[in-house]
Amino acid sequence: MSSGSATASLLKLDEAFGLIQRIEGEIRNVIVGQDRLIARLLIALFSKIPYSFKRGEIQRAGCAHVLLEGVPGLAKTLVIMALSNTIRARFQRIQFTPDLLPADIVGTRIYDAASKSFRIEKGPIFAHMILADEINRATPKTQSALLEAMQERQVTIGEETYSLEDPFWVTATQNPVEQEGVYALPEAQADRFAMKIKVEYPSHQEELNILRSKLDAATVEPIIRTDQVIQVRELVSREIYVDEKIEEYIVRLGRATRNSNVQDLILYGISPRAYQHILALSRTAAFFSGREYVIPADVKGVAVDAMRHRLVRTLRAEAENISVEEIIEDKIFRAVSIP
Repeated sequence: MSSGSATASLLKLDEAFGLIQRIEGEIRNVIVGQDRLIARLLIALFSKIPYSFKRGEIQRAGCAHVLLEGVPGLAKTLVIMALSNTIRARFQRIQFTPDLLPADIVGTRIYDAASKSFRIEKGPIFAHMILADEINRATPKTQSALLEAMQERQVTIGEETYSLEDPFWVTATQNPVEQEGVYALPEAQADRFAMKIKVEYPSHQEELNILRSKLDAATVEPIIRTDQVIQVRELVSREIYVDEKIEEYIVRLGRATRNSNVQDLILYGISPRAYQHILALSRTAAFFSGREYVIPADVKGVAVDAMRHRLVRTLRAEAENISVEEIIEDKIFRAVSIP
């Protein structure tokens, strides 16, 4: 075992909590306000999402991918870049455009005339942290290049399959305002994101503080190594207790999205994959609240972000301008009793 792994293996819950507080402090060197956004991103980073069965000695679990939606200028990209700077890891920003090709993301085979053979040129997806900026500007074919990487944590180029390193975390941004030159994310891809976070405008005082801040003089220092990110993730998954009643509550919430009572508002409810995401996010939310057990408030606190991109509204709901958030709050939460 390497010295780095040995150090990480000694982490306790209080030490892990201290690391996260230091990370948050560094992010706040450049980000004013956006408390909820920062907290949600950290919850996603340190949540253990199972995505497949164990093969050999390798567990198939990873970080919770996040989709950020908001108008330009709300520091979506800046906060992700600041967070990436607090981790000693490889970070790649991919600017999605209509002419971007799948090979520009995953890589391609290149013929080498000297050796008379093909070699693999790996793309920017081979990093620990990926920022897919303005993801909805690329065509669905290009967006789908992320599917295998996000779900299986591997990339296939030609006949070869390459495993991606752990942690592997995809964050994406999209602009909800513009309708021309943008493409909606395919449902299958949207479901791979554990959370869709809506980024709102700051308050009056926060905007005043932003105006007075000296961003060009601010710095963000690395706080944590990649092996420590994995260790914190494993620690939270192992040490935060989830009662059977909480598991039952998550399932009842999910089934309520497919209940006949909401069929006039929801075409398709959430899938069992979403249950796994909500459970993992609830654990980390409990940990961030300083508890070693999950309560219903933790579940409700992450459920809206975990559900909003998975629920498909009916034409009636769209015509009456009933938002997904209103359906979750007024129909789903109220229909399911709290344990």
